[in-house]
Amino acid sequence: MVIRNIAQNAAGFTSNAFLVDGDRTVLVDAGNDFDAVAAIDATTGGLDAVVLTHTHSDHVGNVADVVEAFEVEVYGFDPDHELVDRGIDDGSSVSIGDHEYEALHTPGHKNDHLCFYSEPASVCFAGDLVFANGGFGRTDLEEGNRELLIRSIDYLLETIDPSLSELHVGHGPSVEVNPYQHVELASQAARMG
Repeated sequence: MVIRNIAQNAAGFTSNAFLVDGDRTVLVDAGNDFDAVAAIDATTGGLDAVVLTHTHSDHVGNVADVVEAFEVEVYGFDPDHELVDRGIDDGSSVSIGDHEYEALHTPGHKNDHLCFYSEPASVCFAGDLVFANGGFGRTDLEEGNRELLIRSIDYLLETIDPSLSELHVGHGPSVEVNPYQHVELASQAARMG
């Protein structure tokens, strides 16, 4: 399984967009304001699905172009959202790359926020819940709620294994050295602000 951030060199206002190659090639978040279709074509040449951590515009701006180009379905927490074809419930399983990932409903930044965790792969896609070095998602936007965010970070901490190898976040660098510690720092930092 190979995980690539196809938004890494994008100049516009975008989230990270992780292309996960494997048995089921999946784009975790589509990003915004860059040519995601060309990036996917150049990397894997195809796509099986899009999975969304949440529906803020910087994470979903490229969804329509990706769906049109690859004729794929979009998975997300809220099946009533115009971009979501299939709803994902808390605790349900989603195939990403070569592994099954547990969906964790983690609101606080946005009501439809999900994290995806695979214990066998030792990988977590955290969206905008937490970031490197103890950063955490904004709660000053519509649907933001600091207390709910803290509970969601704690839920993530209770679920992931302390030996987690990779934490892929919605903005900034992925964490591949002691990612569990970065989530612990986010939990502490969220309580202080």
